[in-house]
Amino acid sequence: MDLSSTRNSTCVKLYLCSNPEDSIIERRVLQECVFPKLREHCRYTLGLDVRVIDPFESRDPSHWPDEHTRRQLITECRQSSAGPFLLALIGHQYGAASLPAQVEVSEYLLLQQEGQQAGVRAQDLDGVYQRDENTIPPSYCLKPLHKHTNHSQSEVVQEEEEIKMKTKEEELLKVFQTTVSLSVHNGCMTPEKAHRYYRSVLDSDLRFALDDCPHNDIAGRCLVYVHKVVNAKREREKEEINSQLQLLSHSEAATSHLRTKPTDEQLLSELCDNFLPAIISFFQLLVYTTTTECDRRHGYTTARRQSYAESLCQQVYSDLVGLIDSLSTSESREGNHLGDDLAREQAEQEELCDILCRFYDIIQPEKENIRAYVEQRDQQCPLVVTGGPCTGKTVLLAHCAQQIKSWLPDINPVVITNFCNLSINSSPTHLLSSLCYQIYNKCHSSPKQGPSFYLCTDTNEPSCFTCPIDQKPNSNPTAAVESHLDPITRERVSDSTIIKADITLSELKEHLSSLLTVLPSPIQPVVLILDGLDQIQNDFSFSIIESLPSPLPPGVKLILTVSPNKSHVLQAIKQHYPQCSSPRCLSEGIEKKGQGHVCVHLAPNRKGCVKMLAWLLTGSGRKVTSGQQALVNQALTTCCLTLYARLLHVQTSLWKSDFEVTESSLPDGVHSSISALLDHLEQKHGSSIVTRAVSYLTLSRTGLTEAELGDLLSCDNQVLAEYVQQCESPPFTVRVPQIDWERLLLDLRRFLIQRTVAGSRVLFWVSRHFKLVVAKRYLNTHQLRTEIHSEMADYFSGRWACGNAKPLCLKEKSGQEKDSTQMKICIDRLPSNQPFVFTSSSKDIGHVNLRKVAELPYHLQLSNRWGELECRLLMSLRFHQAMVRAGLLRDLMAMLCHEDESFQFLFSREKLLLASILKSSACLLQRTPLQLPMTIETSLLPYLDVFPALEDYVREIRQEMSERESGLRLALCPAPSTVPSIQSLQVDLNTTDVSVVEAAETECGIVAEIMDDGSAWVWKNTKPGLLQMSLSCEQKEVKFSGVKSSGQFMLLSTHCKKLFLWDVTGPQVFRETSQQTHYKIAGFVACKERLFMWWENESCVCVFDISSETLAHLQCQSSVTCLVCSTNGFYICCGQEEGSVSIFDTETSTLLGTCSNSSHNAVTLIILCEDKGEMACVNKMGNITLWDVATKTQPPRLVKESFSGGKLKNISNIDYSEESDILLLCQSHQVTLWDTCDWVILDQFLAPQERAFTQAVLSHHSHLFLALLDKCALILVWQLDTGECVLSLETNKQPHTLLKTASDVICVTHDGCLTVWDSEMIALAGTAPKMRCAVREVVVEQTGEWFYTTDGSQAVWRWSLEAGHPHANFLHDGPVEKLRLSPNGIHLVSLSAGEIYIWLTETGENTLRISCSRTTDILITPNSNFGVSISKRGLSQVWKLTHGSIVCSIHLYLSDAQVSPESTFLIGLRCGDLLAASLWSGSISKRFSCVEISEHVVAFQTLSEHPDFVVVMAASGAVFTWKMAEETVCRHFQLPYMFHCQPHDFQMSSDGSYALLSTVNEVINILDLHQVRLCSFKSEGPVITAHLNKTGGYAIYISGPTCQEKSCTCHPHTKPVLTVVRLADGEKVGSVHLCKNPTALVCEWQCVFVGFEDGSVGVYSVSDVMTKREESIRCREVLNNQLKQCPFDRAPFSCLPLQTPNITWP
Repeated sequence: MDLSSTRNSTCVKLYLCSNPEDSIIERRVLQECVFPKLREHCRYTLGLDVRVIDPFESRDPSHWPDEHTRRQLITECRQSSAGPFLLALIGHQYGAASLPAQVEVSEYLLLQQEGQQAGVRAQDLDGVYQRDENTIPPSYCLKPLHKHTNHSQSEVVQEEEEIKMKTKEEELLKVFQTTVSLSVHNGCMTPEKAHRYYRSVLDSDLRFALDDCPHNDIAGRCLVYVHKVVNAKREREKEEINSQLQLLSHSEAATSHLRTKPTDEQLLSELCDNFLPAIISFFQLLVYTTTTECDRRHGYTTARRQSYAESLCQQVYSDLVGLIDSLSTSESREGNHLGDDLAREQAEQEELCDILCRFYDIIQPEKENIRAYVEQRDQQCPLVVTGGPCTGKTVLLAHCAQQIKSWLPDINPVVITNFCNLSINSSPTHLLSSLCYQIYNKCHSSPKQGPSFYLCTDTNEPSCFTCPIDQKPNSNPTAAVESHLDPITRERVSDSTIIKADITLSELKEHLSSLLTVLPSPIQPVVLILDGLDQIQNDFSFSIIESLPSPLPPGVKLILTVSPNKSHVLQAIKQHYPQCSSPRCLSEGIEKKGQGHVCVHLAPNRKGCVKMLAWLLTGSGRKVTSGQQALVNQALTTCCLTLYARLLHVQTSLWKSDFEVTESSLPDGVHSSISALLDHLEQKHGSSIVTRAVSYLTLSRTGLTEAELGDLLSCDNQVLAEYVQQCESPPFTVRVPQIDWERLLLDLRRFLIQRTVAGSRVLFWVSRHFKLVVAKRYLNTHQLRTEIHSEMADYFSGRWACGNAKPLCLKEKSGQEKDSTQMKICIDRLPSNQPFVFTSSSKDIGHVNLRKVAELPYHLQLSNRWGELECRLLMSLRFHQAMVRAGLLRDLMAMLCHEDESFQFLFSREKLLLASILKSSACLLQRTPLQLPMTIETSLLPYLDVFPALEDYVREIRQEMSERESGLRLALCPAPSTVPSIQSLQVDLNTTDVSVVEAAETECGIVAEIMDDGSAWVWKNTKPGLLQMSLSCEQKEVKFSGVKSSGQFMLLSTHCKKLFLWDVTGPQVFRETSQQTHYKIAGFVACKERLFMWWENESCVCVFDISSETLAHLQCQSSVTCLVCSTNGFYICCGQEEGSVSIFDTETSTLLGTCSNSSHNAVTLIILCEDKGEMACVNKMGNITLWDVATKTQPPRLVKESFSGGKLKNISNIDYSEESDILLLCQSHQVTLWDTCDWVILDQFLAPQERAFTQAVLSHHSHLFLALLDKCALILVWQLDTGECVLSLETNKQPHTLLKTASDVICVTHDGCLTVWDSEMIALAGTAPKMRCAVREVVVEQTGEWFYTTDGSQAVWRWSLEAGHPHANFLHDGPVEKLRLSPNGIHLVSLSAGEIYIWLTETGENTLRISCSRTTDILITPNSNFGVSISKRGLSQVWKLTHGSIVCSIHLYLSDAQVSPESTFLIGLRCGDLLAASLWSGSISKRFSCVEISEHVVAFQTLSEHPDFVVVMAASGAVFTWKMAEETVCRHFQLPYMFHCQPHDFQMSSDGSYALLSTVNEVINILDLHQVRLCSFKSEGPVITAHLNKTGGYAIYISGPTCQEKSCTCHPHTKPVLTVVRLADGEKVGSVHLCKNPTALVCEWQCVFVGFEDGSVGVYSVSDVMTKREESIRCREVLNNQLKQCPFDRAPFSCLPLQTPNITWP
């Protein structure tokens, strides 16, 4: 047995061996109860399919396979099953033998002779046996006895046919066995040889499966159940004895026959008592024997049989699960489910090479030419292998790839093979990524090592990749090479570039070139073999060829295959490697270095095909006659292709020696031979099952597993209709019998390869020509293809699984009429369930259903079910999780961004947002895929008002996280500090030094860019397009110089002084205007089918009528700088360089009036207020002149002239919002906002220090403005009402300009890349509630419904956790220093500027304002009655919380003070001792001092659940408990030095079970007082802060990035991580990457409150089934009942303080 085949198998294939007549009930119960349950167990826990082959499943004996087919099935199960392969059921009936299918000629003649001599009618055998000289050796072959019954026949007719055939077969068998017995009796045949003619089907199959097998094939892989029945047939046994006695008296020959033929009991006893025990003792075969003793009167009743069947089911299921689990545990299957797509691709390509090289049956002389090319070290040109279809190019290269290491024994060549047309994803980006990955991986791994990189799917694992490192210094030559590289080059050859989610083709090209330049060496050359480039669709081959380095670097060999008819591919290779124009063949000599590519032409090999065909026939036990051979030779002369020879083998193996064959008997080519094969299969197996099976195989994306093919055939109504009886009520569950399509697969096996794709073994056509023939024969219409794709989409979506019956329409004849009616029935086809992730329990993270991920989107798309694809997949969290966990993040992002022109998607922007979020978190998700729900939820929640369609997505996240047993859930999302972009678009430019000259946008969102090389890029529907035009007369490419836009029009200017107008709402038709000038166009305005254009430094305005294409000119006084048109288009106002404005009548082209500003500065903007009859003019210095233009017949009248003040600098840009009446003027040093109603300055914003504004634009609704600064890659966002910079939008490169559309803000970078943000998202993020500065303190009410935050300013915010935003703002006259909340939640006490403020939390009333200048801290007693003000230099006061009266004063300052749980003492440290001061008298009542003089107390903690005790920590590490009431001290133990307490870290749980001692770098030290043990938790990075929750259940800490994460530049890896650890067992409950740097951390009950540096707050709920406590605070449901209102309307109401203190303390 090939152990590798079972190791790579993903299916458990069981052959069910039984006596068909004695196991009907047992087999039926197993099929209904055991095998479906076993299949689900294996799929969900091990990722394995289960197929049980019952050869006697069909009720029609004509469908039962013959002995040869059964043996083929047993062999197939043995070789390819991933677990046990044999399940045998031996009952009390031995079973009948069957006529042998083939008897050698000599043996058959002997039996004939013996029968004739004894008077037996042996001539009856001549009617069923036929001599065939084409068998090896020549034999008599059994003719078919059973006629295949029609499924449409009635049950009565079928039963009559079966009885007739069975009677005839029994008579013939009796004659045959009689002649055998006579031969044994006469000594002509040995009894051992004769036994094979007596053996039943059960005995024959079992011996074939177990005889002469290796130990590994039987031990643990076979199960045999023996059932012995006592008194089964008491009465019937007597009748059989009487009949045998009557036969004895007929003849002496009959008597001798009975003496030599063994009885069934003897044969059964020999099987059970002799054969099986021998196997058991030698091979450790698992055999279970059960004995049933029956009542002598009743025998073996149906009830007893049913009882045995039920107990058998339990035993079989238990045994099979045990065997499969043990085999799967002993053999790791991680290789079948690699988390990384590139790692899977490498493994699949290597396996594919191994499979294809097995087809190398003909020695090709061109192999030596390839070897000569590989061995020649100074050859730096590629080798191109050409040859027609089916000439064996792929097989030859696969064979050579296996031989290269033997050709170069002195060095260690790295061989990279990629069969491009057989790759599942053949896009240039994926293929180049795969090549880079394999080159890097193989060059860094020794030959014995496997793949170096594996993707981790465990959130507890801090790193993504593990790289095995050889400790020997000189073991890896590439390591020595890389150690001397500069950092930039070392980065180029690292793996970080390969796994980038948004990597471009140009980056991959550069990376591939770097890898092939740096990594190969003389002792480790790289041989790159690319096959099938010319077969890739969408002309991707050109992009791949252009990405290959030219010329080849030293140490690199490149071998390509191209068909001669693909001349365009050959031409692309020739142009990419232009060293020579006409490559010579290697047979004429090896080309010298620098002479271009080398060519090897692969010619057909007729002699080799003849030899191969003879070898194939011999291997199958067949041959042909000399006359037939002549026809074969003639056929191979006309077509001498290897595939044709293999197809001829199928045809000729069917020939009998007496067949009359002619030239027409053999098809004349490959396609005709494939058609002939399909004809034969249809005749043998039926038309419908063959048609559908090959159609499914052809239209599948990645191939189909055998189990999937069986499910699809059962779900197919056309196939299943033939198996449903119409005369009776059909059963609820019906499947196509397994044996039917197993026999079909046996006949197709020669032309199907079984390869691993997406972790499963799938069937794939061995040649693409099978797909071509099947498509032409069965799938010749679009409707048929769509139907098949739809069926496969239904299957992989699980539509008909889990008991969902599928309707089936049948034709039903009504009475005696010939007409038929349709009868619709619903039948459960029992297909496999198709979840996205297989999980066996809530704790199991499961494994991804890679088959569904690979196939379902493909078939939904090709069945035109775009809506289902969008809603059920692209907008589904579970699909996203499966894709990310499968390592297909890049593919997922591409699917989300893809738009098909044939369908109008409903959620395009939602998908783009999801893709953007995935892109920004790609590095994190590639390392920890299980972080996907939290990552997307955190990014989506702030923007659900903008994208309500994503609410279902967030609900799915909440549902998925609630199903987890433990984890962190988002209760309150922190306000965003940045906004994810909707799109980030870039173009792969040929050069890197090209930059943007000008960019413009239209109102419908189309953007045009003009580059400095004269090219124009137009971004339309998220896709970039290069705009190229040629002048009709000169036929040369046009170089563009600029672009302007107005409304729906774009005006492009060229270097040849021509203008082209484009209406973007229509087709891409460019209209050339006749106006030409030497100056650059400055702008144009479109209005009422007319264009008003002006040029730089020209005083003329050109009016172009679009409909009539006529031109008119308007002459101004000086150079025109701006222009505005009235709404009706009747007049225009032209601003000019000298500060004047000219008003023209557009109908008559007459000048209506002129006006000018006093400074005579150039006018940059004119605003027409037509309802007021006013015109506002803005000059270049930012001054505004307001004119009255209500009367057109009168000159404009000056109304007002306003000056911006400050420095006089030119305006960079202007933005005007007519809706908000706000005008923005951007200058380098400031941004000025004007109110255009009253024409007064609203506000002025100064540029940051040492920076200058370059551009500023208003946001949607004008609540914000966005600004670009010089030398800054960020876009900063300011809030107008507060004047604060609230956001920063991230761009990867230096911005060039900002563009605005109706719904988006677009940033164009200098290199032409576009980043698009949604305007509403910017508005929401910019107005999200957060404090002005970093949050310093968070105080939470005991109910958890309200909490308070302070940022050190004058404000304290009261937040509602349920509402998710601040409810009230408590204002102070000074910065807030301390904040305390009474335990009952009634009073809020704050310390600000030496004053104590006491607030009522419900009303916000400031009841007390106490002046106490020396107070440094405040405390509130647990009973909420008193407050304690701590003073370092004065008296500490105890006062009543309600009215502020002083109870007592404490004279000593106690540091780190705490109030005792019973509200009686103030406990604190002083001079190394622990003191307790009475809250009634202020005196020191109790003292704790260490015995040793040098010892002192460093930390202590009161215990709310044990109020009498205080835990005390000494500097030496001693741990004490101090019982204050009795003033007794107990020393418990001494801590080791490394666990000494750090006072600033020390915390304890309320019950004293756990204590947080210290945090040192990446270690958290915990003291478990309950079990008296010390624990250390290691974090992923350095610990920033750590806390214990009050109950002591968890440790919560925030850690910084790890060393590996610090080297990553992605946003999530640069931020800290919040982690919750369960203290009882040290298990991680959950972790989340914070979106920004934290400044405060509080844990109350089951919630973690985190304050951030930007003033926002996030709340995370701890979900853990290990804690028996219900969550005190449930996650806020943000999806319902949320008011859709402006964020400014949700601002917290302000609570004002008392104007002056109403209490003053001395």
